[in-house]
Amino acid sequence: MRFHTRKWVKPEDLNANGTLFGGRLLEWIDEEAALYTIIQLENQKVVTKYMSEIDFKASAKQGDIIEIGIDVVKFGNASLTLSCEVRNKMTRETIITISNIVMVNVGPDGKAKPHGKTQIEYVVDRLK
Repeated sequence: MRFHTRKWVKPEDLNANGTLFGGRLLEWIDEEAALYTIIQLENQKVVTKYMSEIDFKASAKQGDIIEIGIDVVKFGNASLTLSCEVRNKMTRETIITISNIVMVNVGPDGKAKPHGKTQIEYVVDRLK
């Protein structure tokens, strides 16, 4: 799992119990999945189609630093399926896992568009 993004849990991210609000965490995950997909597919028009079971394993509290990890599960014709793990940066304790997040590449008409990609590409390799 490659951990790309870190977030600092602030007061505005907390629920009534004083722990990280699940909806805020899902917002962060959705944004990270979109950014990852945009970079991989080289298209700014992508949408979230599906998220599999979301497994909350632990919580986070104010002041914690969490990190969001994304891995590619598979490339589809017009989609990219990702997995995600979020963990506490300091303790390495897993906070949440999502096995499948399906992101779809779309064209100007808003409909699914084949992307032609079959494997992970790194920006550094594109620059050679």
